[in-house]
Amino acid sequence: MPSTSIDHYENFPVASLLCPSHLRAPVAAIYHFARTADDIADEGNDSAAERLMKLLAYRQQLQAVSQPGKDVDATLDPRWSGVFLALKKAIAQHNLPVPYLHDLLDAFVQDIEKTRDRAGYSDNAELLDYCRRSANPVGRLLLHLYGVDSAESLQQSDAICSALQLINFWQDPSVDIPRGRFYFTQSAKDAHGVLDTDLLALRQTPAITRMIAQCVQEARALMLQGIPLVRAVGGRAGWELRLVVQGGLRILDKIEALKYSTLTARPTLRPWDYALLVWRALWM
Repeated sequence: MPSTSIDHYENFPVASLLCPSHLRAPVAAIYHFARTADDIADEGNDSAAERLMKLLAYRQQLQAVSQPGKDVDATLDPRWSGVFLALKKAIAQHNLPVPYLHDLLDAFVQDIEKTRDRAGYSDNAELLDYCRRSANPVGRLLLHLYGVDSAESLQQSDAICSALQLINFWQDPSVDIPRGRFYFTQSAKDAHGVLDTDLLALRQTPAITRMIAQCVQEARALMLQGIPLVRAVGGRAGWELRLVVQGGLRILDKIEALKYSTLTARPTLRPWDYALLVWRALWM
């Protein structure tokens, strides 16, 4: 699940001190798979067509290493051989649910296509469907490693991960909009009378402030739905999850303290915030 930084694919805990030592390798393998795909989709100067072709080749590598018993080491693309050698081992040793990895790639493809077309999302249902593929698979993969698989726990994990993805969006419009990524839905803009010209100019109007306030409230409510999961995940992993949740909630606090003006300012966690996260985590 995304971590308290709520930023890029440092978003979820990567073999941190709180991660059980026997799971650090598979967690790191999942992270490097996702981070590399994210870089293909978002970094450098490639055209949209070039990014899509690279992700297709990347998906073909995933399909190859997820076939049981097949020796594909010699045929791995040298650009990503380290990523897929580690992932192949994690899949074999921990029986990782490979469809979740494909879901992540589907989300990256969607990002490229939406950015290429300068397209947004029509409503919350469409945006949450994107979160289902861009964020929720990470939580489900980690729960699989932790041996937590009840339907209720999976739903709570989805709530936390989708909330973290939304928090990322509402924290970063000043970064996303200039890059051609639009996450405020058309239905939200219509409800508050928000003009696209103001969003594109990063002009913080009262209508935009009201829209962001509603988005923040909805993200907080979604996060709170998932909180019972922290008591279902035991040990050090459970404590890491508590900090993840509290980190997301703290970013929402910061957005509120900025009076929702995230078109002109970006909330960040300061060193003293981390002590507060630990204190709040103790009382969950």
